[in-house]
Amino acid sequence: MSMWQDWKSFRRFHKLPPRDRSIVFYSETHQDWHHLQPLIDFLIERLSRTVCHVTSERTAPLPSAPDASHTFRIRPGALCTWFFQTIRADVLVLTMLDLQNFHLKRSVHPVHYAYVFHSMGSTHMVDHASSYDHYDSLLCVGPHHVAEIRRREELHRLPPKHLFAHGYPRLERLVALAGDGEPAPAPRRPAARTPVESRASAGGPPAPRRPAARTTALLAPTWGEHSILHVCGEPLIAALLGAGIRVILRPHYQTTRLAPQVVERLVARFGSDPGFRHVVRMEESDSLLESDVLICDWSAMAIEYALGLGKPVLFVDVPPRVRNPNYAELGLEPMEMRIRRELGAVLPLDRVADAPRHVAELLSGTADLRKRNAARREEWVFNFGRSVEVGAREIARIADERAGIGARGRQA
Repeated sequence: MSMWQDWKSFRRFHKLPPRDRSIVFYSETHQDWHHLQPLIDFLIERLSRTVCHVTSERTAPLPSAPDASHTFRIRPGALCTWFFQTIRADVLVLTMLDLQNFHLKRSVHPVHYAYVFHSMGSTHMVDHASSYDHYDSLLCVGPHHVAEIRRREELHRLPPKHLFAHGYPRLERLVALAGDGEPAPAPRRPAARTPVESRASAGGPPAPRRPAARTTALLAPTWGEHSILHVCGEPLIAALLGAGIRVILRPHYQTTRLAPQVVERLVARFGSDPGFRHVVRMEESDSLLESDVLICDWSAMAIEYALGLGKPVLFVDVPPRVRNPNYAELGLEPMEMRIRRELGAVLPLDRVADAPRHVAELLSGTADLRKRNAARREEWVFNFGRSVEVGAREIARIADERAGIGARGRQA
């Protein structure tokens, strides 16, 4: 039945008139949606554009579709591969890495591919060397993205891409939620949702706000065999809870997908402790707001946490997550390394039991850190407070330009 539904979506998409599929957004899962939704909303509501949204999310309901939006589900598999290879659109906007490198290829038709970053981290250490090579435009978060992409193009003689100074809407949203700085508008229609969070392994309602007097640590590492949860998750959580520090566990969705037993083991051990909570949705913000300190490893989430909320970060010194062994050839320090010096402190792996002391030391200097992080926000991120608007207008401009080229070609 699901294959038949996917086929109906495939046919329905291709039957749309060209003007209705000029701007297409693609999301692999619901994790992509909170990066794309603000742009879609602005295009529809403020620029009066018709937008298509295609998702490969397997289970969550499709987002509600206003009159100016068409939604489709085409799950992973042969049909999705064929959809990518045959799509006709002026611009395809996505936050999926490695276009062309694996099974999802560029279309045989002239489509402009615009990549929206889902992370504030660098492009050349955590990601594959060629992860960004096959996009036409990159909507960059900050100057570091421009420098890294241009350096790779120079070293490997790649055609120059259109690098647009975009920014990071997720950061603006966090600042607005925290009530610090220029507010960003909340999404006006809900995305497809999974259960909000679980308390231990139960799928109940969100836990109540904690009393302000007790310290809460958010444990949100990256994924992979060298992440905190794999290397030292149990002793770290035990040390924090033993010192009276609440722990919110928010694993990366890839850890939950690829190594569920790691998360299940932690929930089984600590789930009965009233100071422990397990959050299953990475796109939620309550855990960020409720916590006093973030504990992570090499996750670029530390950037948005520190710059958006002005709170400190404790970095556990597990081995770095490197998918590009040649990252040093660019001669540019990855943001994942730089932030360790500037946004908090590093906890040696053999001193995990000292985590509570480091947390206390970090929290003693939060006032100064807040001021410094507000300044870094202006330095590291483009268009703070305006990124949704400038990004949506750029996507519309690209679509109009491509539509004009196509019309001239047909006339010729």
